[in-house]
Amino acid sequence: MTTVDERWQQFFRWGPYLFLALATLLAGVSADEFMTGPSKVAAGILIAAGLALQLWWTAYQRALPAAVRPATAHPQTGAAATVQAAPIVLVPGAPSTASTIYFLLRTALAFALTWLNPFFAIYACVGYFDAVRLLPPRPAATRAGLLAVAVPMAGSQSGGLPPSSTLQWIAFGGLFALNAGIALVFSQFDAKEAEKAAERAATIAELARANARLEQALAENSALQAQLLLQAREAGVADERRRLAAEIHDTIAQGLTGIITQLQAALGTADSAQARVHVQRAADLARRSLREARHSVHNLSPVALEHDPLPDALKKTLAVWSKRTGITARFTATGTQEPLHDEVAATLLRIAQEALANAERHSGATRAGVTLSFMGDEVTLDIRDDGHGFDPAALPTRTHAAGFGLAGMRARAERLAGTVAVESSPGEGTAISARVPLVRHD
Repeated sequence: MTTVDERWQQFFRWGPYLFLALATLLAGVSADEFMTGPSKVAAGILIAAGLALQLWWTAYQRALPAAVRPATAHPQTGAAATVQAAPIVLVPGAPSTASTIYFLLRTALAFALTWLNPFFAIYACVGYFDAVRLLPPRPAATRAGLLAVAVPMAGSQSGGLPPSSTLQWIAFGGLFALNAGIALVFSQFDAKEAEKAAERAATIAELARANARLEQALAENSALQAQLLLQAREAGVADERRRLAAEIHDTIAQGLTGIITQLQAALGTADSAQARVHVQRAADLARRSLREARHSVHNLSPVALEHDPLPDALKKTLAVWSKRTGITARFTATGTQEPLHDEVAATLLRIAQEALANAERHSGATRAGVTLSFMGDEVTLDIRDDGHGFDPAALPTRTHAAGFGLAGMRARAERLAGTVAVESSPGEGTAISARVPLVRHD
């Protein structure tokens, strides 16, 4: 399918031939009216010269690479049609000079032919269409070319060149002013349209560059997020090691110490009944330590998340904890649930397990509640109990309890750019709230 640009390119190539042929035909029909014998011979020579000029220009254009041919422009329509101002993109030197020479020679031939017969102005009017395309891309050059084309047009419209009477001279002057004015006005309109087109092209190019920068920034953000998650995973491994070390110290190691103490007491007494009491205590401590060891091994990785999303894993974890401790517990999930990134889900599950473990060991609570809230761009985990509470400001900062309890929860959340807040006071229970960004799964 032929495009508008291709059709105009065909017009610029073959239009001058058609206009010259039509002007020659009409001039031949009216030759006896406007021309004498010598002028007919002169017209024939000029027509041959015009045809030779057109053939040379066509051959010259075909010899040029496509990238350096004069740019196609879209003409406006009206009494004096012109073309949109588009710069001539040519090889420096000869091509732009050649197009200017071609335009000047064609206009001069058209003027001479119009002097011999007014109908040859048809050939001259081609300059209205391609002056902007062929002349140097300067407003003064374009205006001069259009004014030159207006001369034979006004001469033809006023009855022929040269004017033979005062009235004809007046008509020639008025028609020249009309032709030149219309041509220049349309040329100005075209220049404005060309400026707007250039501005639109610049805007589109700037938008393309902005989109490229945005895509680059998104790619960098994605890489940064992946790096942060990797660092969070590595930090989580180290944190898990510290947590397990503290848990072993607080449970298994203390249990083994108690067993040794009870066995030593049993060996150091002669009373068999008292020895049995110490042995029974040692057995109880051993069973308790075994349970703690199994519990630690179970919590080595978030097994609860292998087959369940975070809400279901929290609900099951809380049910098992409630059954084991005898503390009444309730789980609630609010908001639109979304699949969370593995690191986010694991972090919240570990925080919940740590908070529940603290409630079991230290709070003396009879009821507890866990709420998971999906809140747009963040996830909130709240753990509450009705225990005897404590003063958060009074906690030591370098003890095992602080280092592996609340401080550990805060460290987990901070690695994901989150926070952990604690509200508690003696006799008022404890509320722990963890907030982390909502990062979706992959």
